[in-house]
Parts: sequence; C-alpha cells; structure tokens
Amino acid sequence: MVFLQVPNEVLKATGKEAVNVFDWVSQLKSMAVDYAPKIVAAILIYFIGTWVIKWVTKAFVSIMKKRELDHSLQSFLASIIKVGLLVLLFLTVISILGINITSFAALLAGAGLAIGAALNGSLGNLAGGVMILILKPFKVGDLIKAQDYFGVVTEIGIVNTVLLTGSNQTVILPNGALSTGVITNYTSQENLVVDIKIPIDYSADLDLAKKVAIEAMLSHPKVLKDPAPSIAVVEMNTSAIVLGLGPRIKVKPYAENNPREMQGDYGDVFVGVIERVQRAFALNHISSPTGSIKVFK
Repeated sequence: MVFLQVPNEVLKATGKEAVNVFDWVSQLKSMAVDYAPKIVAAILIYFIGTWVIKWVTKAFVSIMKKRELDHSLQSFLASIIKVGLLVLLFLTVISILGINITSFAALLAGAGLAIGAALNGSLGNLAGGVMILILKPFKVGDLIKAQDYFGVVTEIGIVNTVLLTGSNQTVILPNGALSTGVITNYTSQENLVVDIKIPIDYSADLDLAKKVAIEAMLSHPKVLKDPAPSIAVVEMNTSAIVLGLGPRIKVKPYAENNPREMQGDYGDVFVGVIERVQRAFALNHISSPTGSIKVFK
C-alpha cells in the first residue's frame, strides 16, 4: 500500500485556513448574538411605526373632514404629516441598529435648506394657500377684488387662486401675495351694495336729486326694495357735488354652469342704475358737470 506524503507547508497552510474559518464563524455567531435583538427590535418598531403612522394619518384626515376643510388642503396636510412621521420612523430604526444618525440628520437638514432656497417663492405660495384654505377669507363662487383684479373665484388651489373677470379673462393669482394683501369680498353677506358715484352741479336742487335718484334705482328690477338703496353726498369738489348711490342686489349661490351670474348682476345694476338716474335727472332738469362718472373697475 502506498501512502502519499503531504508536505508540512501544506499542512500548516490548511491548519491556518481552518483556524481562520473557525474564527470567522465564531465572530459571525458573536455578531448574530449581539445584533439579533437589535434587528428584531428594529423590525418590530418598523411594523408598529407604519401602523401608527397610518392610524394617525387617518385620524388627522377625519378631523379635517369634520372641520370641513378643503379637500386639496386635506390631502396636502396629510401628505406632510405622513412624510414627516416616516422620516422620524426611519431615523428611529437606524438608531436602534446602532448606526449614528448624526450624519443622516445633517444630510436631511442640508437637503431641506437647499430645497427651501430653490423653492423660496413656491414655498411662500404654499404657505399662503394653506392659510387661505384654513382661514377661508373667500370661497369658490365669491366675487372679490384682490391684487387690483375684480372677478369671481373659480378655483382655490394650494399654490394659486383663479379668478374669472367680467371680460371673460382668467387671472391666476399667487397665494403668497394674495394671503398677505387686502382682499375685498363682495358676496360674503346676503346682499351686495353696488357703489356708484354721480356728480351734479352746485345749482341743482339736492333734495330733488336724491329723491329722483332713489326712485330711479328702485325702478331697476334687480335692485332690492328691502334694504332700500342708500344715497348721500360723498364729495364736494371745485366743480360738482358728488352723490354716492348704494343700490343693493341679492347675493346668489354659485352655479358652475353660470359662474359669472353674480358678476353679471353687479354689472347690470351698475350700468342700468347710471342710465336710469341720468335719464331721470335730465327729465327733472338736474344738471351734471362735464366731468366723467367714476366707474368701478
């Protein structure tokens, strides 16, 4: 029988490899013993955290629905809450695993600053949209004047608000400037005063002019009898006495098939009252100076 003789060098190398494998297996077992509880805890925290996030998000949405907040605002705020909680959960999980979260926090902070700087104007519009949808200074269908534009609100978004003007133009207003500017809501009450200014000569009979103007306003079919139209002297300049007329019209609900109905009523009464008053003044010999009548724009 022939035996192969294995060199001592091979035996030594094989012995070293066996020792290395044994050490590696031993280290693996040690790591498994050390990290197994952390891994299990991280997995449990992840599943429990995701369930809690879903529950919190649903509860938050139900609260917003009870407060009748705008649907787009509900989705926007719910997304912010969900993303914020997911980031917090992610940091918690990696912290349980023993990973230093300082670098991740710094990275998130840097990314937040970069995004904020890049979207400076857009974030302002987002914040403005949230404030408008929460405070509700106006709603879809209201007739408003804002940023020197006068029209019916047809859409309120997170970033922009859309107006439909009397000349059938669509005006898109950024919510950032809109939320910090002056907003005049003409249809927030049950009736709306149409402001009209008409000048008369100093030689005219003021009492007769007021009486004739009120009768002319009441003759318009869209002018309310109760409350009655108002009239007063609002200005006395070098050429005329300026009468301020205040016929009232009924505020109607917004109709999508006729979005400019309120605006149309406003324009009809504004123009119609001016025409009727001017004709009545002419019949009663109440003269007006050559200065133009101030028209609302």
